[in-house]
Amino acid sequence: GVDKAVGVGMELPPLPARPSGKAKPVEDASLPFQPGLPDLDAFPIRTWNRIMHHQESRRSLRGYDSIQGHQPLRRAIAAYLRTSRGVRCEEHQVIITNGAQQALSLLGDVFLQQGDSILCENPGYRGARNALGRFGNPLIPIPLKNQVLDVEALPGLEPAEARLLFCTPTHQYPMGGILDLSQRVALIHWAQKNDCWIIEDDYDSEFHFYNKPFAAIQGLYENSPVLYMGSFSKTLLPALRIGYLVVPEAVVEPLLWAKQISGGETPLLTQATIAEFIESGQFTRHLRRMRQLYRDKWQLFQSEVTKKLGGLAQPVAESAGMHLVLEGDFDDLALSQWLKTKGFGSTPLSAHFLGDSARTGLVMGFASANEREIRECVTELRNRLANQTPSD
Repeated sequence: GVDKAVGVGMELPPLPARPSGKAKPVEDASLPFQPGLPDLDAFPIRTWNRIMHHQESRRSLRGYDSIQGHQPLRRAIAAYLRTSRGVRCEEHQVIITNGAQQALSLLGDVFLQQGDSILCENPGYRGARNALGRFGNPLIPIPLKNQVLDVEALPGLEPAEARLLFCTPTHQYPMGGILDLSQRVALIHWAQKNDCWIIEDDYDSEFHFYNKPFAAIQGLYENSPVLYMGSFSKTLLPALRIGYLVVPEAVVEPLLWAKQISGGETPLLTQATIAEFIESGQFTRHLRRMRQLYRDKWQLFQSEVTKKLGGLAQPVAESAGMHLVLEGDFDDLALSQWLKTKGFGSTPLSAHFLGDSARTGLVMGFASANEREIRECVTELRNRLANQTPSD
């Protein structure tokens, strides 16, 4: 009977095939210099806690709410995006997601059929490639020109079945270039003509230090074929896992269906807390403080790199964002792993390329590092790079 079988080793059914060519999941993602990590110590935790306690006491927030997202948060996001990013949207076009990563994966679910291809910047954001390419849809690299997507190269790529084009126009990831207005217009016209949707990832547009960022591509035309996405991971905290999509009305329903199946609702208390944080003016105040703080860190990091790494690594940067690329002739994978043993995060630039044409360097997120760590890390890099020949 059954009794005898208890405790006897059972064979598991066949395991799924491992995804090929994917590195193992990143651990230690909260080290200083980890790209995409904000300054966790600068977060106004007291104010946040006060708002959260206020929300927790409301009975209406203890149950279910809606797959699309908490209405006050969608309203607050729509108002914020209209004024700060020039996005054309109403709250019913906003879908709240569990971070930007879920937004990408929902877009893949809804928009891609077998055989459709995906155009993406090269080098570019790996999270988008992993999400959109997960069912084996071909990824077609778009080269960069002057650190931005080369719009003129698009006709030559012949992507007859390209359904999606993923881009980071306001601050190219990871190279940092900013797509100018005429290129934005050309991109929209190209997409319109080729029946291709543009996924506009506006991941850190809040942090332009000297110039106001360009308005989002989404807002250039009424009814443009743009799926706009953002998140609160950089502006507030990654731990919140809250992102958002802004899409044309006709696309809302299929995306909600996909979200209902794959993830269900986004945590309600967190949404309500962010909504009040925005409505009470705290969000704008926090962004202003962070812009100043990151600008100071950016200047310090730049000057440290220039002073100590001259000839060993070349900074590539616009005065924007939370990260900097250091290009150089070294084994960037080994260097990134070595930095981790010293307690510093980074990602190898070569990992952001599709195909074989990779360049080497480090993507360094300075926002999460303090002054001492910035000086220390650059010194460590200098010592390491000065003592190795390029072939090491």
